[in-house]
Amino acid sequence: MTNSSLKVALAQIAPVWLNKEATLSKVKNSIKEAADQGCELIIFGEGLVPGYPWWTSITNASAWDDKIQKEIHAHYVRNAVQIERDDLKEIQDMAKKSKMAIYLGIIERPVDRGGHSLYCSLVYIDPKGEIQSVHRKLQPTYDERLTWSPGDGNGLQVHPLKDFTVGGLNCWENWMPLARTALYGLGENLHVAVWPGSIRNTENITRMIAQEGRSFVISVSSLMRKTDFPESTPHLDFILENCPEVLSDGGSCIAGPDGKWILEPVVLKEGLFVQTLDFNRVLEERQNFDPVGHYSRPDVLELKVNRSRQSSVRFE
Repeated sequence: MTNSSLKVALAQIAPVWLNKEATLSKVKNSIKEAADQGCELIIFGEGLVPGYPWWTSITNASAWDDKIQKEIHAHYVRNAVQIERDDLKEIQDMAKKSKMAIYLGIIERPVDRGGHSLYCSLVYIDPKGEIQSVHRKLQPTYDERLTWSPGDGNGLQVHPLKDFTVGGLNCWENWMPLARTALYGLGENLHVAVWPGSIRNTENITRMIAQEGRSFVISVSSLMRKTDFPESTPHLDFILENCPEVLSDGGSCIAGPDGKWILEPVVLKEGLFVQTLDFNRVLEERQNFDPVGHYSRPDVLELKVNRSRQSSVRFE
């Protein structure tokens, strides 16, 4: 396979909800399957490990000083990922062994922010098994703010992968025009958009970003059904009381640089979806539009980006 082609895998799977180790086991199974098919990049949905905070929208999670809400949140924190504690070491080893890049959505519990608050993070692991960026979601959406903290610009990074330059954003960050522009300015031509799930999120914006950026856009979602809640979940009966049968129906898809479907949204199907992308399509579509190149006016419009990692305490 030449440098101008890239074989990608979209892993549309359900977590073993709020069980970090069991969900990581599912992630490893998908990586092995992708490696067996010769894939060079595999992408997982937003916050897959250990799962999206579905309870916040169906259990009155904004109730103040509520014991049940505190106990569910504490369980979530205990199952979050600590990169500094090598929670992703086996994933990194698999990336290195298979020479495959990985975008993995996690709920991060970072030591550099005290180790108790949670961030929705998108981790990029390169084919050498090294973590090259951890992008903490800039702005949690609506009820997500009850359990996630706002991130920073440190993870607004792109990465070389053969002829491609890949970058990624979490869920509704993809609606933030300046966040997209920051990645365009770094040379992004393969955009990764990760979601908790649902075709309603992916079917329009995926093609829009592809047309705007004249880039490939890969949207990857998770699945989540009422049957995916483990019996060991704290206060499970309470969570399921007003729970729909399907919380997330997937919707993973790929659009080409002309905005047309390469893979139409896949719903209600768990599995690995594989496609090969041709880099030359990017160059063809940039002929008539390039949002940060020949079709830009930096003398009139300019974006300033702060990529410093935020911290509440600085030691000298």
